[in-house]
Amino acid sequence: MRNVIASEWLKLRTVRSTHGLLAASAGILLPAAGISAAMIADWDGSTAESQALFASADPGVLVMPFAQFCLAALGALAITSEHATGTIRASSVAVPDRGRLFRAKAAVVAAVGFLAGQLIALASMAAGHLLSGDRPAPIAAATTLADAFQQGLLLTVSALVGLGLGAVIRSTAGTFVALAALIFVLPMLAGFLPWDAAAYMLPNLAALAAGPALLAMAGYGGAALAAGSAAGRRRDV
Repeated sequence: MRNVIASEWLKLRTVRSTHGLLAASAGILLPAAGISAAMIADWDGSTAESQALFASADPGVLVMPFAQFCLAALGALAITSEHATGTIRASSVAVPDRGRLFRAKAAVVAAVGFLAGQLIALASMAAGHLLSGDRPAPIAAATTLADAFQQGLLLTVSALVGLGLGAVIRSTAGTFVALAALIFVLPMLAGFLPWDAAAYMLPNLAALAAGPALLAMAGYGGAALAAGSAAGRRRDV
């Protein structure tokens, strides 16, 4: 298994899209911090009555959804790129056990997603606190270390969801459309439902309490990986 994981890591890190998506995930922090700084400057020049109407100048509001899609796309490309180029056949010959091959891909995607996710979440939290300083609510960034860790986990799960969907759909474009719907469209539609379904949509899980958030993340990640593994075993490459 160690050799299979090493091979998958080599493939992932030598694909140009991996570096581009990771750079985009981190790079969004710059414009997000600029928007937060503009909000804080506006807040500083406002009356007390107006200041009470402001939202938090937390860069994570912009960083997290964008980074979530980028890491989900990274997870998807870990397998759809092989289907697109036909190299999945060579991988299947080298590792005939498709379940083992998929588990190796999942391990690599999870490791990259966890490291990148935690770094992005921590950087976003640090930027928010640095920019808002000792200003009071509502403008102050209220993200804690525990919140940042939970956000990083959500980014990890998003990468695994991307991998699972990619294994099922096999098309890069089709998987990206599905991810966009899951991350951006469904949460908005869920807001029209009579119960609080939006809170359990993938982009919003980090805002839940720790217990429900971890259970929901495990559900999303587990379901996506199970579907992807089953698709790989039952369908021809």
